[in-house]
Amino acid sequence: MTDSSTGAGEPSRTLALLWGDPTLTAPRKGPRRSATPDQVVEAALSLADERGLAAVTVRAVAERVGVSAMSVYTYVPGKPELLDLMVDRLHLAMPRPPWRSRSWRRRLTDVAEANRALLTTHAWLTEVAALSRPPLGPGVMAKYEHELAAFDGTGLGDVETDAALTFLLGFVQSHCRSAHDAARATTDSAMSDADWWAANQPVLARALDPAAYPRAVRIGAAAGEAHGAAWSADAAWEFGLARTLDGLAALIDAAA
Repeated sequence: MTDSSTGAGEPSRTLALLWGDPTLTAPRKGPRRSATPDQVVEAALSLADERGLAAVTVRAVAERVGVSAMSVYTYVPGKPELLDLMVDRLHLAMPRPPWRSRSWRRRLTDVAEANRALLTTHAWLTEVAALSRPPLGPGVMAKYEHELAAFDGTGLGDVETDAALTFLLGFVQSHCRSAHDAARATTDSAMSDADWWAANQPVLARALDPAAYPRAVRIGAAAGEAHGAAWSADAAWEFGLARTLDGLAALIDAAA
């Protein structure tokens, strides 16, 4: 199991597994099945959430399900297909309440927040969820339909709506990847961002020449004081989401 992005599996097999097509998912030759495909997917999800995507191996999944390693291949052909099943399962479980707000900005904020919550809870998703090749299963399609509906009434055409949603989700994914990197740095160094800034800021103040780096010294100090760190995930989220929505507002206003 080496592939680590969605959409890398053999298409017909992957779609058959995602949609549960009985004519295409007949048991393959091998040990008699003593578990279910759902158990294999749930085992893989728990391993990824607990220990990261690298922990999702044939042996580890088999041990968690309680089957032999070889029997895992009677449920899924390989890791590419398993990754698609994992991602689709998480998307299927996302809440999809009816859109009631008349404000498109409020609706798109809710879309962004829901995706941020998903990527925060399942950090490994930022490593595998390719916007260009999503697993086209029931979970992904239900999520896509729900999020497209958030653009109803904006006046955007079909292609623009798809592009606008991709733009929004791209910001969320990029932000969450940066937030995970920051969290990893904290874990690896056993030092919080605030502690890192408190230790380094006085050194920088003495070492950097304000005449040579006037903006870096002034603006860096102001930002560090405001956030208590060199970078704040929450501040970056609020600023970035607002600017992303502002950009979409220009498109939607023009369409109106």
